[in-house]
Amino acid sequence: MEEMISAVEGFFSLPWEEKVKYASDNVMSPVRYGTSLNTSVAHVRHWRDYLRHYCHPIEKNFHLWPDNPPSYREVTKEYTKALWRLILDLAGAVSEGLGLEKDYLEKFMGQGFQPIANNYYPKCPEPHLTLGLAAHSDHGCLTILMDNGVEGLQVKHNDEWVPVRHVPGSFIVNLGDTIQIMSNGRYESVEHRAVVNEERARISVAVGSGPELDAILAPASQLVDEDGGPKYKPVVYKDYVKYQQTIVTRGKTALQMVMA
Repeated sequence: MEEMISAVEGFFSLPWEEKVKYASDNVMSPVRYGTSLNTSVAHVRHWRDYLRHYCHPIEKNFHLWPDNPPSYREVTKEYTKALWRLILDLAGAVSEGLGLEKDYLEKFMGQGFQPIANNYYPKCPEPHLTLGLAAHSDHGCLTILMDNGVEGLQVKHNDEWVPVRHVPGSFIVNLGDTIQIMSNGRYESVEHRAVVNEERARISVAVGSGPELDAILAPASQLVDEDGGPKYKPVVYKDYVKYQQTIVTRGKTALQMVMA
């Protein structure tokens, strides 16, 4: 965990010319660097720089990752491999909690899809005027998050924003929209946001998970039968991801696209 934070910090410390090599306006690009300084999309003018890229299956994506700082590729490889194993363990618990076979979610994910989002939130002179990241829910199954000890994550609970306190050596696990759809609404995805401060820069590393991009998202048939019908329409995961990443309205509004 410490090596991963250090590698991410090293990337964001690079000169602009090095980081911008990975810039892209394509939300489905397998490697994508972005910043509030160069975006043309209205809703992403956050006080944040980010580096996103695909991880698992690693053999398909490893060669695309930044090779500077020199430690980044190997550290990220080992970190995301370990987290994929953790995600599968958690997926088993989620499946059993829904009354499904323990390997239901693992089979549903198949070969799987694992994006990473490395976020850098600089010190902000007027933090009350902006957000590090606007309110949203994640599109995938489970997201495992850690940070550099600087707090800033908030989750929505009973229509109020609740700060999530930092616990050293711990992970935060968020349920995503895919779980809400698959569970036919029994489990809800977590709406969250990031705020900034004027004292310290914050780094967060969010590792997501989901099915293969061509998979069909739909409620589990067993749960549909028990609930008396589906609450969500089938949708290709890739199409949902693209819609969720480009929709101007924030929060959990992307789910309205698939409401039955």
